[in-house]
Amino acid sequence: METTKIFDTQELNLANQKETLKGIYEDLEEHGYDASKQLVGYLISGDPGYISSYKECRSRILELDRNSILEFMLKEYIK
Repeated sequence: METTKIFDTQELNLANQKETLKGIYEDLEEHGYDASKQLVGYLISGDPGYISSYKECRSRILELDRNSILEFMLKEYIK
């Protein structure tokens, strides 16, 4: 007999967001950029020009909601 599995979509979205951010950070660092400064610049200003287009990092960051990123980071920091 098969059972129905219930997934927490918010938890899955947060995990996906975290993996995307981690990947962007690693790609920027790999290319010699200061990933922290680029990400902070983007998160504060909302200007995607702060993020390099290397390995489509800029496109990938734009797929995420900036406010959601900030909220997630705050919650993780406070834990």
